[in-house]
Amino acid sequence: MPLVLLSGFPSSGKSKRAAEIKDYLEAEKGKTVFLVSENDALEEDKNGVFSDSQREKEVRGRLKAEVLRRLSKEDVVVLDSANYIKGYRYELYCASKQYKTPQCLVHTPAPIEEAWGWNLGRGGGEQYHREVFDGLVARYEAPNSSNRWDSPMFTVLPPDPPPLEDIYSALFLTRPPPPNQSTQTQPLSSTNFLYELDRSTQEVTKCVMAAQKTATPGEAIRVPGVAEALSLGRTITLPELTRARRQFIAYTKMHPVEDPQKIMLLFVQYLNSTLG
Repeated sequence: MPLVLLSGFPSSGKSKRAAEIKDYLEAEKGKTVFLVSENDALEEDKNGVFSDSQREKEVRGRLKAEVLRRLSKEDVVVLDSANYIKGYRYELYCASKQYKTPQCLVHTPAPIEEAWGWNLGRGGGEQYHREVFDGLVARYEAPNSSNRWDSPMFTVLPPDPPPLEDIYSALFLTRPPPPNQSTQTQPLSSTNFLYELDRSTQEVTKCVMAAQKTATPGEAIRVPGVAEALSLGRTITLPELTRARRQFIAYTKMHPVEDPQKIMLLFVQYLNSTLG
């Protein structure tokens, strides 16, 4: 089913826009819409979750799993979440390609202090603490329509209604991005590719562990030959890296990439999205 991602600061109006999109598609277009809500996943402990990187990662994992469970070609999934990590949005884009279904992104920008004021208007149990709110704003990676995984993007300012007809057209009147080798589920058959997968991920792991011995805590780490830096904002342990490497290998075996030279870059992107 087509996928709609919301993205924005805390208390920037994402849930309001998600509800408007859901109501429109159901009432005006007769579509079945499944709303996957970050608020439901947080279980009334948003400040506790967003103060603990491990719990936050687990919530993202549950949301992604629920989206993947619902994805098909007919109905609509609306993910009402901050979706503030570009690597996470990229993973969802790849999932849409795998299921051959369109997606779009609805961005809800708002001035920081205005969003904070709306937050203060919530009930006491629904408010973000200031340090949690500021932390989420600081970590927010704004979507960019020039990125294929953030496109098509609809920017909805606080006083404006969402472009509902345009969103419908993007979901149902356009072709989904064609799947490529990296998003088609297929068994791994190349022994050489398996060797490159193991070697490249091991090289990244060794480089990260070595760099952390001399880097200041939270400093971005550059892997030789990889354009994107590893920017986690914290020190990661060898067990964490080993577990992430094992998961990445298992996924990549079933989704081989066309160019083995990109394995290290993809692994760094995976680490940024899953351990960040």
